[in-house]
Amino acid sequence: MIPQIDLTPDPSDTLAVEISETIHKLSSMSGQEIFSSVSESIIKWGLKVLAAILLYLLGAWIIRRVKKLLRKVFTKRKVEPSLATFTVSFVNISLTVILFIVVVSILGVPTSTFAALLAAGGLAVGMALSGTLQNFAGGVMLLLFKPFKVGDYIDANGFSGTVDAINITSTQIHTVDNKIVHLPNGSVANSNIQNYSTSELRRVDWNISVSYGDDAEKGIALLKDYLSKDPRVLNTPEPPFAALSQLGDSAIILTARAWTKNSDYWGLYFDINKLIYEDFPKQGMTFPYPQLDVHVRNVQD
Repeated sequence: MIPQIDLTPDPSDTLAVEISETIHKLSSMSGQEIFSSVSESIIKWGLKVLAAILLYLLGAWIIRRVKKLLRKVFTKRKVEPSLATFTVSFVNISLTVILFIVVVSILGVPTSTFAALLAAGGLAVGMALSGTLQNFAGGVMLLLFKPFKVGDYIDANGFSGTVDAINITSTQIHTVDNKIVHLPNGSVANSNIQNYSTSELRRVDWNISVSYGDDAEKGIALLKDYLSKDPRVLNTPEPPFAALSQLGDSAIILTARAWTKNSDYWGLYFDINKLIYEDFPKQGMTFPYPQLDVHVRNVQD
């Protein structure tokens, strides 16, 4: 059996042959011919570089005009600021990458080679910045499905506050004590989000512990009276409610519920708490303390 011989030239040998042929060609040329050849090459490359520079300047000008036009359109149509900023940034990056590829191709770099290098570089960067890319994808999901918008009061990732901005990789909120918190969009998009601003109304709940032996009906009547006299309490979607909800280990639990506007939620909650604390003892209602009863038996042998 005759062994097969691979006749494919080695790339290194081919390069060596080309270099050798170039040197041999130059050695056979006169000084004038060498000068003419070099001049032609310089002029040829100079024209390519000049064309690439002009194209880059023109492309950069067009990108700036597109960004300015997008901002005007978004402002005129009153698009949400976070969505407008995200879109302008994404368009700017995309157009800049396309312009770079076109400029490089004019300089004579094969686009297939450049695409392979770009893909390899993109893979390496993607692996290094997997968390950032996840946050970018989370930002896209938040902007598409809109579980909240700028100005909403939300609870996400264990933080509660008002949304200031939805950026490409993070969401900025400020808490009730005016702390600025940046939440990664990836974790926010995959977490449970409570948006307290989607509805104009909100229900306030109170759970009050009173001692066993106290008059539960009297406590229920007092709670209903407090709520009915407060102008912030609404009768829709349902009137104020109070009842005995639980029989605890050392106390009975009275539950009260009332609907109010979002803007009145905390004020109503705190004021009724204060009223219960001050008026319940005056009405003969007592607040129990946790206690443990210990029974001792005298065991005789």
